[in-house]
Amino acid sequence: MTKRTSAKYKIDRRMGENIWGRPKSPVNKREYGPGQHGQRRKNKLSDFGTQLRAKQKLKGYYGDLTEKQFRKIYGEAERVKGDTGEMLIGLLERRLDAVVYRAKFVPTIFAARQFVNHGHVTVNGKRVNIASYKVSEGDIIEVRTKSKQLALVLEAVALTERDVPDYLEVDHNKMTAKFVRTPGLGDVPYPVKMEPNLVVEYYAKN
Repeated sequence: MTKRTSAKYKIDRRMGENIWGRPKSPVNKREYGPGQHGQRRKNKLSDFGTQLRAKQKLKGYYGDLTEKQFRKIYGEAERVKGDTGEMLIGLLERRLDAVVYRAKFVPTIFAARQFVNHGHVTVNGKRVNIASYKVSEGDIIEVRTKSKQLALVLEAVALTERDVPDYLEVDHNKMTAKFVRTPGLGDVPYPVKMEPNLVVEYYAKN
């Protein structure tokens, strides 16, 4: 098992939820946390614990972002006029690795980050190798010609466990995706309940 796959499953077990909706997630069989004391961790969470869990779950979903990365995105959401939680979701979904994942060009968000970093993706015809690159409405994201037949890409396109959301227009024959609009919480196909309002509460108090 690769380090990334191991980390992905560890996050699922730590959260006690299959946060990506993957069929092979260990929490499909074991709903307790990792480690020898995992089965004991069923105590009711405090308000702080609930808020922290919401933050860790959202942060983990997007490839286990570092606290520094996540806090920076939150700070940007906070500065924009409107609902901070909704703005946070919109900014996370505008990350290039998130768009590549949503478009089903790769099977996991972890693979999306590596895929972008290795230079397999262009935005409006220019190669971009920064996973955190923020796409804009109308941008065209494309898998580079030499990368379109990679096994990873072909596997992802064939996945039936998730659909492409309607804020993207995707052509899997050409391996292109258009970022149509910035989504809100209700538009994003999370397999589990995400609560950005609790993330806002967490940062308001800490």
